[in-house]
Amino acid sequence: MSLEWKKPTFLALSCVGFLSAAQAADPADAPAEAAPDQEHVITVNGHLDDNPNPKMVAPLLDTPRTITVIPENLIRETGSASLVDALRTVPGITFGAAEGGNPIGDRPFIRGYDSQGSTYLDGVRDIGAQTREVFAVDQIQVVQGSDSTLGGRGSAGGTINIISKLPKLGDFATLDGSYGNADYKRVVVDVNKQISPTAAVRIEGMWHDQDVAGRDAIWQKRWGIAPSVTIGLGTPTRLTAAYYHLHTSELPDSGLPYTYVCSATICNAPAGNFVLSEPVHNVSTLGGQNVTVPYSTFYGLKDRDFRTSNTDQATLRAEHDFGSNVMIRNTSRFSHTYQGYIYTQPDDSQGNVVGTTATNTGTNFTNGGYVWRRANTRTGVTNSLINQTDVTAKFETGILKHSIAAGMEFSSEDARRGTYVLATGSTISPRCSVSSVARSNCAPLGNPNPNDPWVNYTSDTSTTATAITRSTTWSDTINTGITKAGYLFDSIGIGQYLIANLGVRYDDFTSTTRLPLTSATAAPVYLKRHDGNWNYQAGLVGKPAGNISVYGSIATSTTPPNSLLGEGLEGNSLGTAVSPLLDQLKPEKSKSYEVGAKADVLHEKLSLTLAVFRVDTTNARVTIDANTVAFIGKKRVDGATLGFNGRITDAWTVFGGYTYLDAKVRDGGQSALTAAAIGSRAAQTVYVTSVNTGKQFPQTAKHSFSAWSDYTIGKFTLGGGAFYTSRVFGGYSDNRKAVQDSAGNVTIIPATTVLARSIPSYWRFDARASYVVTPRITVSINANDLTDKRYFSQAYAAHYATVAPGRTVFGTVSLKY
Repeated sequence: MSLEWKKPTFLALSCVGFLSAAQAADPADAPAEAAPDQEHVITVNGHLDDNPNPKMVAPLLDTPRTITVIPENLIRETGSASLVDALRTVPGITFGAAEGGNPIGDRPFIRGYDSQGSTYLDGVRDIGAQTREVFAVDQIQVVQGSDSTLGGRGSAGGTINIISKLPKLGDFATLDGSYGNADYKRVVVDVNKQISPTAAVRIEGMWHDQDVAGRDAIWQKRWGIAPSVTIGLGTPTRLTAAYYHLHTSELPDSGLPYTYVCSATICNAPAGNFVLSEPVHNVSTLGGQNVTVPYSTFYGLKDRDFRTSNTDQATLRAEHDFGSNVMIRNTSRFSHTYQGYIYTQPDDSQGNVVGTTATNTGTNFTNGGYVWRRANTRTGVTNSLINQTDVTAKFETGILKHSIAAGMEFSSEDARRGTYVLATGSTISPRCSVSSVARSNCAPLGNPNPNDPWVNYTSDTSTTATAITRSTTWSDTINTGITKAGYLFDSIGIGQYLIANLGVRYDDFTSTTRLPLTSATAAPVYLKRHDGNWNYQAGLVGKPAGNISVYGSIATSTTPPNSLLGEGLEGNSLGTAVSPLLDQLKPEKSKSYEVGAKADVLHEKLSLTLAVFRVDTTNARVTIDANTVAFIGKKRVDGATLGFNGRITDAWTVFGGYTYLDAKVRDGGQSALTAAAIGSRAAQTVYVTSVNTGKQFPQTAKHSFSAWSDYTIGKFTLGGGAFYTSRVFGGYSDNRKAVQDSAGNVTIIPATTVLARSIPSYWRFDARASYVVTPRITVSINANDLTDKRYFSQAYAAHYATVAPGRTVFGTVSLKY
C-alpha cells in the first residue's frame, strides 16, 4: 500500500479514537437516545431544519416553488456515497457526461438545463468542477425552475444547495464501516463534542476505496476530512469556523462508443428520418464481423489514463440575533479546487465502429471493428473568495405580516486551465490502422486491453519516445469573474388565507478571459465583458387550510457570457480570439411559470406536492451565417411534477415522485455546409436550419420516476427503491450536403439519414435491510442495482455513453454513541 493511502487510513483510525473519547464523556451529559420509531424519519417537504438557508423566507409548504429536501438519513439509507448518488432520488434530474471543453465533474441537468455551475454550499456558489462527496452533508436542497433571484447568474433550470454538518450542543458520535463486492470499502466518522456550555467542535472523516462493479479495470479512491468549531451556541451571537478537504484518485471511466456516425462527409447509419445510434453492444460491421461488446468493456489505458483532484474550502460565519425576529449572518469562504486528468473517450467520429468501406484500404482499418482511443486532457485550478451578508427579519405593517431576507454578495473567482501534451493519433486519418493499433491508439471493438503498453511519442509519426508533460503555463486559458450583488425577498401574509412571495436581485458581473499566449514573451490578450442583470420572482399562495397551499408563480434567470468561467458548457465562453462578436454577446434569458398545490396530510407527517410548469428561454446562443453566433435561439420546457415525502404510518416512510418534461429546441439556429470547389469556382459555405430545431433537449428524460420506502418491524427495517428514466438523447446529426455547379449555383441535397445518439430507458431497483443489535449498534446491507440491470447513466453529445456500475452489495456496521 502506498504512503498516500496510509495517511487517510491513519486519519480514520484517529477519528475512531476521538469517537471513543466522546463515548467516555459523562453519560449524564449525553442526549437522550432516539426512540426506535424515530430512527428512519424522513423530513417532510414542508419544513427546513433550523433554517440553514436564510434566503428561504417561508416554510416550504408556503413557498410557491418546487423544492425538494434530501435529508441525511435518506442519503445514508440509500447507500449514497456521492452527490450524484443522492440526486438520483429526485425525479427531473439527469446527468451529462464530460465533453471536449467540459471538465469531468458533477453535471446535473434540472428540467433540461445544465446546472453544473448552479451548485451552492451553504447558500454560497461553489463553481469549481468536481465530483462531490456526501460524508459531511446534512441535507441537499433542490430548487427547480428559473432561480437567478435566489442563486444568482445562471440557474435556468434550478439550483442545488448543499448544507454542511456543523457543530451542535451535546455529545454524539457515529462510525459507519462498509465492505462489499468489487472490493468496496468505506469508513465514515462523525463526532460532535461539546467543549463548554456554549461551544462545540465537530469532525467528519471519510475513507473510500473500491473497484467498480461490472466494469473492467476501473477503480476509485478518495479520502476527506471536515472539522468545524462553533462558539456561542444557544446565545444571540455565534461564530463558526469550518474547513473541508477532499482528495480523489481514480482510473476514469470512458464508457462505450455509439454505433453509427452521420455527417455530410461520413454516414454509415441506415437511411431513415430518425435513426437511433445507441452505445454499441451487438453490431455487424461493414467488413462482415458480428461483434458483441460486453457492458464491462473498458477502452482506456492503465499506462496513460488517470484523474486526481483536491478540494479545499475554509469558511468563517458570524451570526447575531437582535431579539427573536431579526438575525444578521456574514459568511466568508475561500475555495480552492484542482483536478488533472487524461481521459479516454472511445471515439466513433471517423466511423471506426461499423466502418466506412466493405474492405480495408491498404493498412487502414476502414471496414469497422475498431475504436480510436481519443484522449481528453485537462489540468485546472479554480479559486474563489466570497463574502455574503444576509439579514432576516419578521415584522408587521398593519394587517400584513412580513418575513424578509436581504443581502449582499461580493465574490472574486478565477479559473486556470491547461492540458497535457501527448500524441494520440489525432493527426492521422483515418484514425485506425496497423500502426495506430501497434501504438495502442486504436483498440479492437470487442476485446480492448487496458494493459496495452502505451508509449508517448513526440508526434504521431515519430519513433522518439517522450514523457507526457503539462502544457506551458503561458499557454493556459485564465478566466476571472467579479460579482457584486444585492437581493431582497419578502413573504407577506395577507390575512389568514393569502401569502405573497416576492423577490428581486441585481447582479453586477465582470468577467475576463486571458487567451493562451503564443510564446512566453508574447503580449497577453484579454477579452472582457460586463453585465448588469435584474432578476425577480413573484408568487401568490392561497391557504384554504393550514396544511394546504395552492400557488402560482413566475421567476426569471439570466446566464451572462462566461458566467461559468470555463468550468461548464463550452458555448458559454467569451470566445477564443479577439472578434467583433464580443460586443454582440448577450445573456441568455429564461422565465419559469408554475402553478401547483402542496399539502401536509396524515397529521402533517406526509407531504404531497403537485405542479405544472413552463420554462421559456430566449437569446439562446446559436450559430448563424459567416460561422458566427447570434442570440436568436429559443427553447421551451412544458412539464409536470408530483412528489411524496414523509410517513404514511409510524412504521412506513416514503420519498419520491414523478416528473414529465416536454423539452423542445424551438430555434436551434443554423449549421454550415461547404460546397466543394468546382473548376475555377472556389468552395462556398452555405447555412441551413440546424438539425437540433424541433428536437428534444439533449441530456433530458421525458419521463422520470423515483421512490424509496422503508418499513420497520420491531428492530428490523426493510427498505427499497425503484428508479425509472426514459430515453435520453445525447445529440443529433444528419448527412445533408451542399454542391455547386460551374456557374456557382449551390444546391442542398436533402438528408437521407437523421441520426439521434441516445441511451435507452431503464428501470433500476435497490434494496436495504437493517437490524438494531443494541441501541448503539446497527447492521445493514444495501444492494444497489439489485437485478444487475446494465444501463447507461450519461449520454455524451457525440462519441460515447457512460455505463452505470453493475450490482453493488455492501454491508455496514454502524456504531453510535
